[in-house]
Amino acid sequence: MTRSTFAVLGHPIGHSRSPALHASAYHALGLPWNYEAVDVTEAQLPSFVAGLGPAWRGLSLTMPLKRAVVSLLDECDDLVAMIGVANTVLLSPGVGGVTRHGFNTDVGGVVDALGAAHADLRDVRVLGSGATATSVLVALAGLGAASVTVSARSPHKAGHLLVLAQQLGVELVIVPLDTQRVTDPTLLISTVPGGAQLAFPVPTSLTASAVLLDVAYDPWPTLLAAQWAEAGGTVLSGLEMLMWQALRQVRVFVSGNQNTTLANEHAVVAAMRASVGLAVTHE
Repeated sequence: MTRSTFAVLGHPIGHSRSPALHASAYHALGLPWNYEAVDVTEAQLPSFVAGLGPAWRGLSLTMPLKRAVVSLLDECDDLVAMIGVANTVLLSPGVGGVTRHGFNTDVGGVVDALGAAHADLRDVRVLGSGATATSVLVALAGLGAASVTVSARSPHKAGHLLVLAQQLGVELVIVPLDTQRVTDPTLLISTVPGGAQLAFPVPTSLTASAVLLDVAYDPWPTLLAAQWAEAGGTVLSGLEMLMWQALRQVRVFVSGNQNTTLANEHAVVAAMRASVGLAVTHE
């Protein structure tokens, strides 16, 4: 079987757990594929992609490349076309060269992570307004959220989210990131980097049904996650979202479709979860 090459690209990238997740998946599937992490800046991305040889089959993209890669694609799925954010590229032989097909598996990763946690969508707050927040908003709409409040460092730069929310039929309010809470959210999703010191005021007491999904995972716990857990709420680390979106990437790299279940997928999921220290369920 051909030994294909894959990589996660980003800057910085040394903290990435994607290589561990993908290596465990391919081992479980019996595929002799190589997956690595490569530090690539936004300025370097076009030349890096153009220089890929025939052994390359796919790419994962993380900050700050999820928007930058879209202009380099030949084809894309409906999610990428709608929101302009791609985190996965499948490379395949095409007429005149390699075809680059972009996918967004972040949306499905959020849906899967929140669905497993049975998150309450009555009062939803999202921290941050970048590429990941865009995917989060689509995921929340798919899960049935009627309204969402986004806390942004620069609300005047978050107009794209208002346009998207209108398309999705979601009522959206954008407030400054340091705005004091009016209510305690039943679901809080932080899309800001793990090292950021957030001004969001965590309640002193929460029920276990109050869920925080912090997409960061290094360093861990973040200050926000530690405060949320101390107050009694349920905390999901970014590894949950990362694992579920990575599973969808593996599906893309194997079959070209993120919704096509893998052979023996339960065992693949168990191996991926164990590789990054997540609890392994036995359903």
